[in-house]
Amino acid sequence: MTAPRPPLKGRKLGDRRVVVERPHSDFFRYAGPGTMVAKAAASAPRTSIGRRVARVRSFFFGKPLANEQEIGERLSKKLALPIFSSDAISSSAYATDEILKVLILVGTSALFFSIWVAAAIALMLTIVAFSYRQVCRAYPSGGGAYVVARENLGARIGLIAAAALMVDYVMTVAVSSASALANLATAFPAIEPYKVALGALVIVLVTAANLRGIRESGNIFAFPTYLFVFMALLAIVVGLVNVATGSAHTLPPPDHVIHDEGQLLTIFLLLKAFAGGSVALTGVEAIANGVPSFKPPESKNAANTLITMALLLGAIFIGLTFVGMHYGVMATDDKGATVLGQVGAAVFGGGALGTALFLTLQISAAMILFLACNTSFNAFPRLSAILAQDGYMPRQFAFRGDRLAFSWGIIVLAAVAIGMLALFKADTHALIPLYSVGVFICFTLSQTGMVVHWRKERSSGWAWRSVVNGFGAILTGVVFLVVATEKFTDGAWMVLLFIPLLIGMMLFVSHQYVSSARALEMRAGAAVPQPHRHNRVIIPTPGVNRAVIQALNVARSITTDIRAVYISDDPEGTEVIRERWAQAVPDVPLVVVESPYRALIAPLVAYLDVLDRSWTDDKEAPITFVVIPEYVARSWWERMLYNQAAKQLRATLVGRPHTVVITVPYRRDEARAQAEVTGIKPAGTIVAEENVRP
Repeated sequence: MTAPRPPLKGRKLGDRRVVVERPHSDFFRYAGPGTMVAKAAASAPRTSIGRRVARVRSFFFGKPLANEQEIGERLSKKLALPIFSSDAISSSAYATDEILKVLILVGTSALFFSIWVAAAIALMLTIVAFSYRQVCRAYPSGGGAYVVARENLGARIGLIAAAALMVDYVMTVAVSSASALANLATAFPAIEPYKVALGALVIVLVTAANLRGIRESGNIFAFPTYLFVFMALLAIVVGLVNVATGSAHTLPPPDHVIHDEGQLLTIFLLLKAFAGGSVALTGVEAIANGVPSFKPPESKNAANTLITMALLLGAIFIGLTFVGMHYGVMATDDKGATVLGQVGAAVFGGGALGTALFLTLQISAAMILFLACNTSFNAFPRLSAILAQDGYMPRQFAFRGDRLAFSWGIIVLAAVAIGMLALFKADTHALIPLYSVGVFICFTLSQTGMVVHWRKERSSGWAWRSVVNGFGAILTGVVFLVVATEKFTDGAWMVLLFIPLLIGMMLFVSHQYVSSARALEMRAGAAVPQPHRHNRVIIPTPGVNRAVIQALNVARSITTDIRAVYISDDPEGTEVIRERWAQAVPDVPLVVVESPYRALIAPLVAYLDVLDRSWTDDKEAPITFVVIPEYVARSWWERMLYNQAAKQLRATLVGRPHTVVITVPYRRDEARAQAEVTGIKPAGTIVAEENVRP
């Protein structure tokens, strides 16, 4: 008759599931008749320093969230717009600058063509937005261009899209930060020498905000995004009224203006201006990558948010270009006023109110440009997680942190972006060429993949959808070729180098995972009992102490073939150890390995090699258990004084054939408490690390 089980204590949760607790047990979740599933809640750290660290983490990043709370972290359309669209909307703050910097090479008379170039870009925006709207509905699991290319064009083409997207997201953070500092320097020139440091600081703050989770980052970033949209539209409306009433006037040339070089206005120059201004489309694909972050129905909400974003981006971009053209706004170098700053100063005028509105516009532009980094901080980690699930990125990138965010992707993105910002000294114009190439690779592959998708699916309207996506693929492909050719010597070559390197890295990771999976694969009949193999135990010992004796007790439970090994560099001290060992453990031989060069690890490994070579039996070589006694210190500072040799030895032996490494920790307080209660010496806790190769 079995003993009665301890009574259960229950409490009801909001989702009507029952969590029960047994005395002296962890929490369990009821999962059906006869089934109790352990609920692995975030356990409290045992040490005081661990508890302090946990409190600091909780203060900065919030309390850990359970998997069940993920649905509560989903985004409404109002919060998703600032999170996923800040990159695209904010690009209107520097896209017109890139158009004017090309047209000014012909002369001020060519600035008239800026509105036509902007209109052509707006047409491409319409096509790309339509394409990604279909991606949201066809691929609700997220992934954007990578998933579309993988499913329709093949895995290798999908990796090209993934690598281009990753470069794009890194450059989004760097370019947005640099452009934000340029707009801020327009209003506050004193910050010019500190742009790199300020940019790095803001990226760190955005990183911390994203580590708190998606919904909280949306709450933080919503106001600046909507403030910029309001101020930009206000500046455009006031400018249009001034143009309509004849109040608009040509501005005097600003400081640091770029002077014309008298080039001819050619189709190629217009294409170059078109390619430069096409950075306005950066970030359009972010919503398609983050569909799973939306509240249900995910696809519909993502598609509607994408259209809203495209309308706002098109209105601000066309509006700023049109008003700037009528005010005679000119392009400047990286130290001069931006187009947005010149338009704001012109339309709002002087006086207290005008100055306040101008400063608000510039500050809001800087804020949304900084927050445009947030688009990448949501899209890059999610793309990395999808790649990790597919086996092309380290699996750590698929793990969610305490706040359900993909922490690895967030931290890696921040580190690389800060490096790029420092490398290019926060110069927007220098970073743009690296930005544009990856964007248009993604657009081209995504729309090409959608053409294949429509032809395979052949749903209602597939023919005209294929035509639209095909035209978009050709258009974005031409822009890619123009950007890659024209900007090659300005830095685009770096992207064309980074993308193959990233693809090579992902293929290498995939090869490693596939090789490991094959090595670990269980074949039919592989689990049948194998012929008995001889076992032997080696105990590296620093002398005779309680930790060694505890490891010896564990070794006796494995086999009778036990050897203790002492590495000696002092003959006189070795004799003392021999005598103490013979008195304390007479039944286990002590092997002394001399080490005249005072090494510890290499002599032990050499002794193990000698044992392996001495095995003359025709059967398989024995399994060598290396049982390492390890003293567990009580405090963090005390741990720095112990076990360094044990860690090095464990790291060395884990990869050794026919070897099993067992760590036997000796905890002084636990051992004393158990001895007082039972009167029996505790055997200890075993943590095994196996690497047995037949």
